[in-house]
Amino acid sequence: MKSKLKYLLLLLILNTIEASFRCDYKYSFKAHAWFKSVVVPATWFDARLRCSLEGAVLASPTTPEILAEMRNLMNHSNPEFEIFTGIHATVSQGDFYTIEGIPLSNIPVTWADNEPNNEDNKESCITLNGNGELADRQCQETRPYVCYRMKTFKEEIKDCGTVDLEYNLDARTNKCYKFHTVPRNFSRAFLACSAEGGHLAIINSETEATVLKEIFAKYPEADLVGSFRKDGAFIGFHDWGESWDWRTIHGQTLTDAGYSKFRGNPASGQSCGAIDRNARLDDWWCDATIPFICEKTPDFPAKCFD
Repeated sequence: MKSKLKYLLLLLILNTIEASFRCDYKYSFKAHAWFKSVVVPATWFDARLRCSLEGAVLASPTTPEILAEMRNLMNHSNPEFEIFTGIHATVSQGDFYTIEGIPLSNIPVTWADNEPNNEDNKESCITLNGNGELADRQCQETRPYVCYRMKTFKEEIKDCGTVDLEYNLDARTNKCYKFHTVPRNFSRAFLACSAEGGHLAIINSETEATVLKEIFAKYPEADLVGSFRKDGAFIGFHDWGESWDWRTIHGQTLTDAGYSKFRGNPASGQSCGAIDRNARLDDWWCDATIPFICEKTPDFPAKCFD
């Protein structure tokens, strides 16, 4: 009897410990998880990526509580209104699992009429409609979606206002930086920084240039794995579709931003901005895949407790 009481007391304590996460997510006490509804439709692959970069997971209705919260966030009873779930067969056609690896056979599901039908043998991603019913769809179609993160019974937000431990605060600029060793093109790099709560780094002073130079030096070419250029990293400036009109991603000229030290004469056709290992600005092909540097302020996104 005593051991049972101790167990119940432990459960009570664990459920009263505060945990923190981004304020653009809302905590559900019934599901013991944080949820965020994303209304801008995306492909399944982009939805999965954005949720992951935010420190969350593309939600799947694996429990009645999670299903109820997903439907509540949808706030829509029209059965034709759909959101993507994390259930997919993108690795092997017909083998459906959630992002976390739970097989579809372990999820109590209700299928919409005439579903699943795997039309043209191309439907490998699962949607949820307003009635709580599932359907298979093509992953390249676009739908809204829900991200979620399970509560882990501990303080999660760190000094940089994120659960991502790769962001580090530099006292010289009072900004947090992350060097992405996985190369992406300029557009996907912009996406990654934005989802993480920051943006591609913008150099606002000689001091900040020194900071980025030191960050880059921590990743010598020999330590970067893959066949891509390792002498440059994307940061936050480009020509906005007008050749030679170099501005930051926030619209400032480089001079107004506080740093305009170019490596050499910009070449025609290279429209996106990078730095070399000496933190000199360089123009780069936007579709090239190279490392990149994100920055964020410690207080964004805002931190909320459950």
